[in-house]
Amino acid sequence: MYIEIRKIKRARKYYLAHSFREGGKVKKMRVYLGRDLSKRVLKERVKKAEELIKQQLHSYRIIRSPIKYEISKREIILLKSLEKKSKFKIFHLSKKDWELFTELFTYNTNAIEGSTVTYPEVLDILKRNKWPYNKDKEEISEAYGVSEAIKYIRKLKVHISLALIKKLHKIVFKNSKTFAGKLRGRGVEVAIKDGIGNIIHLGAPSSRVVSLLTELVKWYNKNRKKYPPIVLAAVIHNQFEVIHPFEDGNGRVGRLLMNNILIKNKMPPVSISMSNRKRYYKTLKEYQSSGNIRPIIELILKEYRILKRKLKRK
Repeated sequence: MYIEIRKIKRARKYYLAHSFREGGKVKKMRVYLGRDLSKRVLKERVKKAEELIKQQLHSYRIIRSPIKYEISKREIILLKSLEKKSKFKIFHLSKKDWELFTELFTYNTNAIEGSTVTYPEVLDILKRNKWPYNKDKEEISEAYGVSEAIKYIRKLKVHISLALIKKLHKIVFKNSKTFAGKLRGRGVEVAIKDGIGNIIHLGAPSSRVVSLLTELVKWYNKNRKKYPPIVLAAVIHNQFEVIHPFEDGNGRVGRLLMNNILIKNKMPPVSISMSNRKRYYKTLKEYQSSGNIRPIIELILKEYRILKRKLKRK
C-alpha cells in the first residue's frame, strides 16, 4: 500500500492506494484520507484505511469466487443426504396456506431487520387494514410492501433478472425509502458494523454492483438444471447478500429472491424465523468467509419443518 498525493490548486489531497493483479489486469483500490493533513493525522488515517483496504480485498475475493463456484458431485450427494436425514418431503400450499405464509414471512423478514411491528399487528395490517397507532408509517408501509412482493413473485414467470431485483426493492420500499428500486450509485459504499463499531461486512464496491449482479444471473441460468433447487436458492441468496446492491433493504430482497427461486423450481417457500435470526446471520458469515452453503441449507430445511407444523395447526 502507498500514499498518493494529488495537488489541486493550493490544496493537497491524500489517498491510500493498493494495486493488485487479477486475470492478467492490474486493478487499484483507493481510500480518500483527507486534504492538507498534518503528519500525525495522516498517520492515524492511514492505519484505519489499511484495515479498510484489507477488508475490501477480502470481500473482493469472496464476492468473486462463488460466481465461478462449481459444486462437486460429492458435495451434491452430501447436500441431498441432508434432505433425506431431515425427512423432508415436498409439500404444496393451498390458498389459505399462502395467506398464513405471507403473514409469517412478512412479520419475520421485517423483524429480522429491526421492525418493531409485532405478529398480531401484522395480522391487523394485512387482514383488517388496521394500523397500530404507535408504530412508524415506514414500518407499516413495509409490511404492505412485503405482502405485495409475495403476491408478485407467485404470479411471475421470471426466475431472476436485474429488472426483477430492482422491482422487488421498489415494491417493498416504495413508500418508505427515497431510493426504492435504485441500485447503489458510484461512490455509495456500504459497511455493516457490529455494536461497537467494528466493520463485519463490506458490500461490493459500488462500481462493481451491476456487473456482479449480471454475473449472478448468468450463473443461475447456466446452473439451474445442474444443481438442486435448494442449492440454487442458497447460492443466489447468499451471494446477493455479499454483493449488497442497495443502500438498505438487501436482506428482505435477498429472502424474496430465495423464495422466487424455490417457487419457480416447484419447491415450497421458506420463512426464516425471527427466533433463528442469530443462526441465520451466522450462515451468512460462514458463506462470506469460506463460500460454504451447507449452513444455510440446513437452516432452510429446519424452517421447512417449522412451517409444515404451523400449516398443520392452522
